[in-house]
Amino acid sequence: QVQLVESGGGLVQAGGSLRLSCAASGIIFSINAMGWYRQAPGLQRELVAGISVTGRTNYADSVKGRFTISRDNAKNTVYLQMNSLKPEDTAVYYCNTDPGYAAYWGQGTQVTVSS
Repeated sequence: QVQLVESGGGLVQAGGSLRLSCAASGIIFSINAMGWYRQAPGLQRELVAGISVTGRTNYADSVKGRFTISRDNAKNTVYLQMNSLKPEDTAVYYCNTDPGYAAYWGQGTQVTVSS
């Protein structure tokens, strides 16, 4: 059974930083492109950062230069370093494969940025 468990969210002031982690089990992590997604209230879930099996990264325009995705295949973990956070980054953040597979969505981790 595949499990993706996100952690590291919290409440932070605008301009602050958070580092999210996602621990994967039940999949061959090293052969999957991975992504971080977010969903704000009333909006659709969106991909904010992706990382390929070779480490190539891509970002949504709204987070370029502020967020950094990375992966540690030895630990089956993908990370999202978020700097210079803005109130509009407030959302539930999820990890999944890229593209996302419906059966893999976990509970996510809440990120709240106060102004």
